Amino acid sequence: MNVLVTGGAGYIGSHAALALLRAGHRVLIVDDLSRGRMGAVQAIRAALGPSGAERLTFLRADIADTEALTRAMAEHETDSVLHFAALAYVGESVLEPLEYYRTNVGGSISLITAAVSVGVRRFIFSSTTATYGEPLPGQVPIRETHPQSPINPYGASKLAVERILRDVSESQRRTGHEPPMAFACLRYFNVAGCDLTGTLGEDHTPETHLVPLALGCILKTQPSIDHTLTIFGRDYPTPDGTCIRDYIHVDDLVNAHLRVLTALEPGDQRIYNLGLGRGVSVEEILGAIRRVTGESVRTVDGPRRPGDPALLFADPTKIKHELGWVAQVQSLEDIIASAWAWMRRNPGGYGE
Repeated sequence: MNVLVTGGAGYIGSHAALALLRAGHRVLIVDDLSRGRMGAVQAIRAALGPSGAERLTFLRADIADTEALTRAMAEHETDSVLHFAALAYVGESVLEPLEYYRTNVGGSISLITAAVSVGVRRFIFSSTTATYGEPLPGQVPIRETHPQSPINPYGASKLAVERILRDVSESQRRTGHEPPMAFACLRYFNVAGCDLTGTLGEDHTPETHLVPLALGCILKTQPSIDHTLTIFGRDYPTPDGTCIRDYIHVDDLVNAHLRVLTALEPGDQRIYNLGLGRGVSVEEILGAIRRVTGESVRTVDGPRRPGDPALLFADPTKIKHELGWVAQVQSLEDIIASAWAWMRRNPGGYGE
């Protein structure tokens, strides 16, 4: 396949691009590098060698530039899209909602417009379980049929794109468009770890993800005061008072995307939750980090972040039954160990 990966210089997108290339596909990465890392693209090229790197094209562009996207996709003969490019910080979305709607919704409209114009056949959207909002009583783990009532602009922006894809698909079906573009929305929450070959890692500025933040405090690579981790809220209605989330290893997440990509048939509309199907709290993560590294993370208590649900994890049964996908990295310690290994080898991230 000829696959466009938006946000392919970012954490998840770069892992997806590498997996696609290793599977023999041609990949066009589009990233404006506002939060992605050119070092990730360079690491992919180095890992593939000259022959493999020939199948990788990089374009620095904003997905809101419909003309540039259309031209690049036509030249690349793109038949499939994996769409990761987005702003993805819940707290930031509450403070800057317009930016989130502009980037996540407006950018996606531009991308979908370009995809339709060049005849893309398969479109996989990186969505989120944040579209569900606060889970209803007795409905955790959350299934795909759970009502979607996001409580923050980030989740709302992702839900809007899901609905746009559905409406475009229905429009093509009604108008007899052949072949109708198939799409899938994959909903997940916390992704952690680094690829098990050691090629790629997680390197954000600013870093907001719990695992690299905590490990960075141990390595003293985080710019926080005294290398101390802030725990945002200890008064949630959970056993230890901290938020509970579902953590999935990035390689498993990417493998699910590839499994769905090869399964999509013309006109398909698929929705899948991805995860381990069980939640862990912030305190449990810190305990696992202590077991992996042999060191404790210094912490300080902070207030709840606006828009953060107390409990959120998904039921991945549907994708298991339909496609046979199951996360291979089930141990929280193994997920953390892969991140720890990469961060120790690359204390400055990609060094940009």
